[in-house]
Amino acid sequence: MRILHISSVNTFGGGERHLIDLTRGLSERGHEIFVALRPTNEWQERFDFLPPENIFHASIRNSFGIFSAQRIAKFISEKNIEIIHAHAARDYIPASLVCRLTKNSKFVLTRHVLFPMKPFHRFTLSNLSRAIAVSPAVERILQPIIPKRKIEIIPNGINTENLTDEERKKRREEFRFLHNIPFDAQVVGTIGELKELKGQRDFVLAANEIAKRGDSAFFVVVGKDNATNQPFRRELKRLVKVFGLKERFLWLDWVEDMPGLLAGLDVFVSASHSESFGLAILEAMTNKTPIVATETEGAKELLQNNETGLLVPVRNPLKLAEGIESLLKSAEKRETFAKKAQSFAEKHFSLDEMIEKTESLYKEILRG
Repeated sequence: MRILHISSVNTFGGGERHLIDLTRGLSERGHEIFVALRPTNEWQERFDFLPPENIFHASIRNSFGIFSAQRIAKFISEKNIEIIHAHAARDYIPASLVCRLTKNSKFVLTRHVLFPMKPFHRFTLSNLSRAIAVSPAVERILQPIIPKRKIEIIPNGINTENLTDEERKKRREEFRFLHNIPFDAQVVGTIGELKELKGQRDFVLAANEIAKRGDSAFFVVVGKDNATNQPFRRELKRLVKVFGLKERFLWLDWVEDMPGLLAGLDVFVSASHSESFGLAILEAMTNKTPIVATETEGAKELLQNNETGLLVPVRNPLKLAEGIESLLKSAEKRETFAKKAQSFAEKHFSLDEMIEKTESLYKEILRG
């Protein structure tokens, strides 16, 4: 099959990680993969498994990118592309228009978030072949706009490195040595774009509560503030300074060696206010890192009512602090959660299965 994936997202995050994994897997299965990206994107080098001529630049800045749609339609006709798969909300209408212009290509979209779609999408996306929801919660959000028969649930999948205990210990020490964290210190970390919705302010407030009770834990925040002048990052760092915790916080924009980071943590925290799936949580699960997460739809699905991790109320730093402390104080509880989480993730969220289901969906669509 010849498939074009469209993403106008500028920066790299969970949805973009999903797209990289999916396109690489489809390419390895022998399909010809093309991607349409914004010229200003910051993550094109991650498509190093594709020929340069299979990467097309289109400046989709809003949902009604008619000029970009015309350029993409010309590219699709030249390359005889059969499937157009859009991944960001602003790409849905241009992708729909492209399919109308080319007439022969089929239109697929993936919905990664829980925000409701607009009522006008019911009409503008009427030529949609299938909508992929990454979780049952996303499917429920889609149903008022898209007919249920057109919605397919395909959860995110992830590759598991399956480090041995000895390898985890080595990675843990390497991470701590690199960042000057004592080998015997307890370390708590969170991963995600720095913005209100991801709950990093609650994470900092919880850290302060933990510190006030005499715990000497270190805290790691991984993520970029993609807003102009990075106001949220500056606010968070100012808050940490006010609390007198500057020497116990490590700030990283991104970590390529995610298994190494997660091996370096004693507890992984997701403090999100809303999460449709929770790819960072899943990564922590596969890497046997104990988890405390707020009760978002995605976290509840992954952590199975406190079976594979600890759930706490959303927007409640005190409860978040209590949850983190309860794991820091019990090595047995951490080990139990970590083993159950890894087993559950490997059984239900295989990357191969995600790619297999997506490939099967494409074939079904093309069969009509």
